[in-house]
Amino acid sequence: MKRSGLLATTVSIGIALLTAGAAQAQQKFVTIGTGGVTGVYYAVGGAVCRLVNKDRKSHGIRCSVESTGGSAFNVNTIRAGELDFGLAQSDVQYNSLKGLAAFKESGSFNELRTVFSVHPEPFTVLARKEANVTKFQELKGKRVNVGNPGSGTRASMEQLLGALGWKLADFSLASELKADEHGPALCDNKIDAFFYGVGHPSANIQDPTTTCGAKLVSITGPDVDKLVADNPYYAKATIPGKLYAGNPDPTETYGVLATMVTSAKVSDETVYQVVKAVFENFNEFKSLHPAFANLEPTKMIKDGNSAPMHPGAAKYYKEKGWIQ
Repeated sequence: MKRSGLLATTVSIGIALLTAGAAQAQQKFVTIGTGGVTGVYYAVGGAVCRLVNKDRKSHGIRCSVESTGGSAFNVNTIRAGELDFGLAQSDVQYNSLKGLAAFKESGSFNELRTVFSVHPEPFTVLARKEANVTKFQELKGKRVNVGNPGSGTRASMEQLLGALGWKLADFSLASELKADEHGPALCDNKIDAFFYGVGHPSANIQDPTTTCGAKLVSITGPDVDKLVADNPYYAKATIPGKLYAGNPDPTETYGVLATMVTSAKVSDETVYQVVKAVFENFNEFKSLHPAFANLEPTKMIKDGNSAPMHPGAAKYYKEKGWIQ
């Protein structure tokens, strides 16, 4: 009896190990590329993964977030097959699909697919109060952080400079700090201002305004008007007054939308489950960051998306009656 009981126990353990091994083999891991840890992209990725992982026992997908160099890095890394999803500015999505601007050399990314757009990202200039700058045009000759290479912020800055007829050499210093580095550099008097595309409110902007009294700077004028009119992925934007300490007035600027993108190589089922996790828990998603508060599903599947929609995302949206 003892031997038979031991045998039964051994068999049971063996079956349990095989079952666990099969479950582990069936589990799929996906990674979302974001941006700096203090930016809203990282918060978006974290919110999406939190909702996906809530039901991982049913769909077998485990989601993780990676802090990266930003939009262009994410698109290029998705293209290389090293990321499944990524956040990208709407202009970076457009240029990657078309093989324009920073993507001229690599050519069009024909397998780029859109999933949904998220929050608006006004281009935000923050300057030291001692710099006495009120508009972008007054930054000529100043020390300005233009964004790290590979970021959507850097690509957008270069496009703005082109519209103004400027070059990086028009700044006395064009630093290339990452998003989580430019705030401390501003307060430490290493730069006079930084340019950053970000959803609001953002800790990245709040910290320098409270720590060293930094001031928001407008980006307006005829050249900016033409830039917005000529590019469908741009729109005028206003950063509300009193959103940040010491900045009581609205700041006029322009910007893009944050978008979630993937590749046609990612399976329909994976994309479907990620989209479903977000929209089946949409109120919870909106509560996870102030920048998500005014999101509307019907706008998220339309605005800012120039790449073809991934079939897995389209399947869910059709089920909800949001698209035909």
